[in-house]
Amino acid sequence: MAPAPSSFPIIDMGLLDGEERPAVMELLHDACQNWGFFQVLEHGISTELMDEVERLTKAHYKRAREQRFLEFASKALLPEEEGGTGKQAENLDWESTFFVRHLPEPNIDDIPDLDDEYRRAMRRFAAELETLGLPTFGTKVSSYPPCPRPDLVKGLRAHTDAGGIILLFQDARVGGLQLLKGGEWVDVPPTRHSIVVNLGDQLEVITNGRYKSVLHRVVAQTDGNRMSIASFYNPASDAVIFPAPALAPEEAGDTFYPRFVFEDYMKLYVRHKFEDKEPRFEAFKSVEKESSNLIAIA
Repeated sequence: MAPAPSSFPIIDMGLLDGEERPAVMELLHDACQNWGFFQVLEHGISTELMDEVERLTKAHYKRAREQRFLEFASKALLPEEEGGTGKQAENLDWESTFFVRHLPEPNIDDIPDLDDEYRRAMRRFAAELETLGLPTFGTKVSSYPPCPRPDLVKGLRAHTDAGGIILLFQDARVGGLQLLKGGEWVDVPPTRHSIVVNLGDQLEVITNGRYKSVLHRVVAQTDGNRMSIASFYNPASDAVIFPAPALAPEEAGDTFYPRFVFEDYMKLYVRHKFEDKEPRFEAFKSVEKESSNLIAIA
């Protein structure tokens, strides 16, 4: 059954093969247009593998990364005169993270502190994600340990994602992920064996704003170590991104999103990730306009 429009969208993908397909497709459209986030169940990734990946991810943090994070945490919230980092808490993220690249060349064998069992599980997990029709560029594996001062620091500061589509396998017990909807922060509920889908900036441009990337954040928790495995489906670095012509009629005037090369967008994004996305789009619109002027003059 489709949830009420006011509730967070949770979609049973198993229904796509039956007579309820039109209703599920409408629910998907509504989720993309009005939320930018939704959860899918019956997605085809084995629950046994998901349980194994979760177990190994938490064990890996405990074995290889917890001590390093505790050393960071012992200083992070102290002022410089007391031996701390001297950084503003609002510029810190309370997370321990590493990145696994899948395309164009995988790097999982080069990550030194992964054991063989974990490597095998992550390879299988990436392969099963690809069966959803999304060859992922890479996966960000994050742990959000307990935080003594969640009033001072976020688990992860508010941002939109740069790429196309993001598939998130999140902790089933420890929450904290929120999205901004209607000016209010809404919890993304932990749901066991679900995959959270959210839309990135590139999809907003391609759909000419029909589907928008959404600000989201992770709120630090005082209890529990939250696991997050986010896999990114991004365009190729040299892909030219622009609104689909069918969604950007010429009679609409100068309201289109800009045309740009994805690699150029990423270079701008890494410097301004935790700022509003609109100035990023405006920067490329200015470049596009300058180029048009130069062509006209020539």
